[in-house]
Amino acid sequence: MNRRRAIAILALLGVFDSTYLLLHKLGQVGTLVCAIEGGCDTVNTSQYASLLGFPVAGYGVIGYLLILCLALVSIQPRWVNDPRADATLALVSGLGALFSIYLTFVSLFVIQAACQWCLISLALILSIFTISMWGVAAQLRMAIEGR
Repeated sequence: MNRRRAIAILALLGVFDSTYLLLHKLGQVGTLVCAIEGGCDTVNTSQYASLLGFPVAGYGVIGYLLILCLALVSIQPRWVNDPRADATLALVSGLGALFSIYLTFVSLFVIQAACQWCLISLALILSIFTISMWGVAAQLRMAIEGR
């Protein structure tokens, strides 16, 4: 259960990170605070900062909110021992991690710029995925041991 709480905390941080980027994309935040000279603005004003007419950061907000909700529901007594909770968290965070890895590749090798907020998001989603996979592994061990 502590794994799922950690996932909830990381997802909440992801919501904050993605919301900051989304607010910038929507013109509500002037200049992004960025330790990488011009990288954040370059990435977030590129053609890759939107997908199907929707800001990529918006997908991040939605994804992190979904993970946050799943994590909070999964710590309820009814779901604590249910292996579907860990599997669902692993699936959703795995999809998010793949998308984030793709975006990071595009950022570094196509746009040739780096955004610290995007890299923080990558670290968060990879951490969430790793923790959720530990949960899946624990559920598998319990199933093998017959608990």
